[in-house]
Amino acid sequence: MQISTRGIRLLVNDTEYFLPYEDFPWFQKATVEQIHHVQLLYGFHLRWPDLDVDLALDSFGHLAQYPLVYR
Repeated sequence: MQISTRGIRLLVNDTEYFLPYEDFPWFQKATVEQIHHVQLLYGFHLRWPDLDVDLALDSFGHLAQYPLVYR
């Protein structure tokens, strides 16, 4: 996992994902510890319990089908 000023880069099941803060704003103000505390559930679902964030891996490649941004 890499955390940058633009977003988070994850490697899950041999696939790399980039989660930009503009699409995943709840990570922007999270601490490094909160971001690193992530669980892979069922092989296709990520959970950040400290942030109360749950995301399906499929949503990363199909943002239009998953309204993720809460403003």
